[in-house]
Amino acid sequence: MTRAQASQSLTDRSVNSRSAPAARGLSRLPLLRTLRDGSGFDVVLVLCAVGYLLVFAAFPLVYTLVMSLQQVDMFSLASFDRPFAGLDNYRDVFSRPEALQILRNTVIFVVLSITFQLGIGFGLALFFQQPFPGATYIRGVFLAGWIMPALVVGAIWKWILAGDFGVLNYALTSLHLTGGKIFWLSDPDFALFAVIIANIWLGIPFNMILLSVGLAAIPHDLYEAAEIDGARAGRRFLHITLPMMRSTLGAVVALGIIFTLQQFDLIAALTKGGPANASNVAQYWSWQMSFETYEISAGSVVAVLMITVVILVAALYVRSTGQEQRA
Repeated sequence: MTRAQASQSLTDRSVNSRSAPAARGLSRLPLLRTLRDGSGFDVVLVLCAVGYLLVFAAFPLVYTLVMSLQQVDMFSLASFDRPFAGLDNYRDVFSRPEALQILRNTVIFVVLSITFQLGIGFGLALFFQQPFPGATYIRGVFLAGWIMPALVVGAIWKWILAGDFGVLNYALTSLHLTGGKIFWLSDPDFALFAVIIANIWLGIPFNMILLSVGLAAIPHDLYEAAEIDGARAGRRFLHITLPMMRSTLGAVVALGIIFTLQQFDLIAALTKGGPANASNVAQYWSWQMSFETYEISAGSVVAVLMITVVILVAALYVRSTGQEQRA
């Protein structure tokens, strides 16, 4: 061994002897030990997910709840020293003359949207289960509407529903189905239903895809056995398709309610809640009070109520799914 090699060997031993106590100290910590061994990457991912939820979900929810119990306006928004109002904010919101109308609009908006999205989406999913040329490409065309931003969809439907030059009015007049022009977006009798029609169109592809996945998971042997026994298409649908699709239908309904309660862009693009709150719903009303009239406490109250509904819907779905799996 040369003099240079011997010197390098002594240097390496000195470095290793100094770093050994530190390494032994780190090895006593389970998390650091698993990270050093390369087996703790899943722990890091979980911690990142938890941190994301705490920062971007839990904190905004808690902060909104706190603001709903305080007197908050544009002048006190930046300050944390605000008067406590308690449930007076909730009583103030429910006592407003437009509250009952907006609550009714929200229920109609959610129920009709979910009903037609689910019904039409289920029909399309059953249709595309049948083998025919071009089925995959046609189904892809349906998805084009779903991937577009809601503001773009709103702009398209605003052109379709225009009272003077809209495509829908032109088609109805050409077919002699109406006696004149219908001002879908400015007539209080039609504004809410115009928004519902646009929202149904926007949500159909999402329902179709989820239901198609559920239909594909049903064993084809069940249909063959039922057909051999003489069961017709209607009985096969009632006794095989619907029972096997129960969990998928529950997921679609739960997600549909959550997404419909979050629908803001479409209303903003079409009617802005008008005329005279005829098409206003809870989520847009909350935004109006928070960012137009700067009644931030009142807007937070409506937001808290909507979050509560969403949590209840999600909890009911999770509970029903758990009971079905245990059964």
